Amino acid sequence: MFPTLIGTVVIAGIVGYVSERSGFTRNGYLPSIIICIGGAFLFYFVRIMFGVRLFSPGIDAILSSIGALVIVPTHYRRK
Repeated sequence: MFPTLIGTVVIAGIVGYVSERSGFTRNGYLPSIIICIGGAFLFYFVRIMFGVRLFSPGIDAILSSIGALVIVPTHYRRK
């Protein structure tokens, strides 16, 4: 269980970095990584508590991180 949690955090951080690097988001590196890790944590704990599984833990971490980036709006800055 603990290695799965660490893997989820690492994968979510990588997804946040790659999404910012590729131009998918323009939040900044740290906010994107934090959003991804939060979404991955949320889905990880839902998976443990309720047994909701979509795919393997790695694919679930990637999908939940991308979902969190899509759901959380952070473009309300002035330009």
